[in-house]
Amino acid sequence: MVKITYVTITYNAGETLPFTVNSVLCQDYRHIEHIIVDGASKDNTVKIAEEYKKKSDAAGNGHDVIIVSERDNGIYDAMNKGLTMATGDYVCFLNAGDSLPNSSVVRQMIPNLEPLPAVLYGDTDIVDNERHNLGKRRLSPPETLTWRSFRHGMLVCHQSFYALTSIAQQFKYDLSYRHSADFDWCIRVMKYAEEHRLALYNTRMTLANYLKEGDTTRHHKESLMERYNIMCGYYGKLSTLFMHIWFVVRNLTK
Repeated sequence: MVKITYVTITYNAGETLPFTVNSVLCQDYRHIEHIIVDGASKDNTVKIAEEYKKKSDAAGNGHDVIIVSERDNGIYDAMNKGLTMATGDYVCFLNAGDSLPNSSVVRQMIPNLEPLPAVLYGDTDIVDNERHNLGKRRLSPPETLTWRSFRHGMLVCHQSFYALTSIAQQFKYDLSYRHSADFDWCIRVMKYAEEHRLALYNTRMTLANYLKEGDTTRHHKESLMERYNIMCGYYGKLSTLFMHIWFVVRNLTK
């Protein structure tokens, strides 16, 4: 059976972590590993994580919960720690406040394909702090995804991007990016898939609820600048410039 690893990064996330862990706890799919990498929180985050582990163990649901709490050098350093620890067939980063949309989403998304696709991807709903659904992301996943698709922006949310762990672990998050290393990482995974003729599988499902007030939202301008530089590196400066001019024109004419 296909095993899924979720990596959740936390720091003083006592208010938002319960939504994340409860959405994993209720999954009716047994083969799940959940790694919580905490940055030495000063609130009740670790206590919540430990209580979640006890509930999960007692439920006998086949889930394996692993908790690490220590100082780190930021969110992407913590993600690299979780990535190194992952033992599932696929790894997905579901951070504190983000959640799975229903109890059967993992079971339903697993493809009956051999060999396994390099990436499973799908749509994402946006939720606020009260868990009200605010609708779909402005950017939506294409029917057919390639690494070139991201020249139009991050069409697949990081939380709805499941990468084969054997591929994902070859690419660490680039710590020179403070807010958009996930954008760069996804492109590198997809480029590898194309080079090795591995499929990217569209589940045609909503795979995650994304908390609106995440790090990228709080640092929107900085994130956009980093993404622009990343896009220049992969798609060329001229192409990226013209694409962003088109973004501006499109938004003005809406």
